[in-house]
Amino acid sequence: MAEYLSPGIYIEESNSGPRPIEGVSTTTAAFVGFTASGPANQPVLVANWSQFVSTFGALESDGSRNPHMSGAYLSHAVFGYFNNGGTRCYVTRIVPPARSKDSKTIEQPALLQLPTRASKAVPALTIGARGAMSSDINVEIAAATPGEGDAQPGEGVFTIRVRVDNHEETFENVSVAKKHPRNVVEVVNQASKLVEITEQTSSGTLAERVPELGSFVIKGSAPRDAGSMPIRSNDFIGSLSERSGIDGLEIAEDVSMICVPDLMSAYQNGLIDKDGVKAVQLAMLNHCERNQNRMAILDPLPGMTPQEVKRWREQETNFDSAYGALYYPWIKINGENGQPIAVPPSGHVAGIYARSDVERGVHKAPANEIVRGAMEPAMQITKGEQDVLNPIGVNCIRSFTGMGLRVWGARTLSSDARWRYVSVRRLFNYVEKSVEQGTQWAVFEPNDVMLWSKVRRDITAFLTTVWRDGALFGNTAGEAFYVKCDAELNPPEVRDRGILFVEVGLAPVKPAEFVVLRFSQYAGGGM
Repeated sequence: MAEYLSPGIYIEESNSGPRPIEGVSTTTAAFVGFTASGPANQPVLVANWSQFVSTFGALESDGSRNPHMSGAYLSHAVFGYFNNGGTRCYVTRIVPPARSKDSKTIEQPALLQLPTRASKAVPALTIGARGAMSSDINVEIAAATPGEGDAQPGEGVFTIRVRVDNHEETFENVSVAKKHPRNVVEVVNQASKLVEITEQTSSGTLAERVPELGSFVIKGSAPRDAGSMPIRSNDFIGSLSERSGIDGLEIAEDVSMICVPDLMSAYQNGLIDKDGVKAVQLAMLNHCERNQNRMAILDPLPGMTPQEVKRWREQETNFDSAYGALYYPWIKINGENGQPIAVPPSGHVAGIYARSDVERGVHKAPANEIVRGAMEPAMQITKGEQDVLNPIGVNCIRSFTGMGLRVWGARTLSSDARWRYVSVRRLFNYVEKSVEQGTQWAVFEPNDVMLWSKVRRDITAFLTTVWRDGALFGNTAGEAFYVKCDAELNPPEVRDRGILFVEVGLAPVKPAEFVVLRFSQYAGGGM
């Protein structure tokens, strides 16, 4: 209670009103796989395709960025995600420890020999990374900025900028002159955490030994081809403590779907076998079940026939989880060289999840939606083949005359009929996470009738909005949901343990998976 000690007017603001519960985002994806450059073994937030290219693209000699890595699918998956309506995503670039297939150490990055201005054939300086760098290092040699009070910089003075990932170092007004107070070798080697430098030549005049202006690249030590990656299944699974791989996504709380497209490239290149694929996909499902707010979008093995994918689903993997969905077959897209290539569908499907959520809502099944950027399925699926695959939870991607290429399935991998559909599981994820975050204010409040009433009020107001958006079934709010928080749920022995129980029941709408039109012949007659 406030103190009133002297006469006057006092203003108080009441905090007894409702606290609106805001719906959480369901459109953020996470991708784990290979890129040629960029921050390694940590989730990095990417807001658009251009940002992905600038962050994870390989730096070319002309200063441009190549987003694609030979033999890898992550870049194509991320592009497909944004192209199909994705809004933002996290990307975890896998760089395995310093080992190769024969357990030898990865080679050190190549050295960069900077040419002189006088003769580009003669190297002036040699720059190398301090240790093995997984990312490309961009080295820029620029003209010096005049010092304070100077009309122009001194002869042979220049500036070096070094950039790798999100780190940058700048060394201004350095010189190759031995007696210069800012000798480039001494200044850089003492202060830089990224590179070390040596002088290659000492002959000629000072001006002839100044390095050529421009941008140069030191190639990182990470393999440029997915087939040469010394990868293991545990590298995909990662570690929460090290913030790497799938488990490292624990820190990205707004993620709602996970894709690992380069699990397939590792399999294609013989780096892991079928058991390794199963282990990683099982880790994806376990991760989503622990967090209870995200879905694992799984890819099938490449080149599978319908009979093979049926055996893979029912016998070889035999997953049973409401937090995962499998999409088949692969899809063909236009490759970077202008030729069609087959890629795993998970990235494109994640974009469709996000697009459907934005346009219709999380309760709408992400199916009967066009796959943007896809030319055709890698294998045409017939209705008879889908009749076999759909009941076991294999969501087919099919081409229909005049309708384009569409996702034609909306099932999870669960054997429980209550969680058969992707949209139902994701709707509950959305409601549960929203209510959890929107009721944090109740923690440590007095556990009495007043608190129960406030909690019921806030949750009811939120669910009424969800019902009005069409996510819950019922002509009235009372038919669509209920919220119970009373003395029956919270007797004295429960309250003595510091617990408050709230019971919420929802009647979710479910997709019309089978639309049956009944026709009959009858003899017409007059009224």
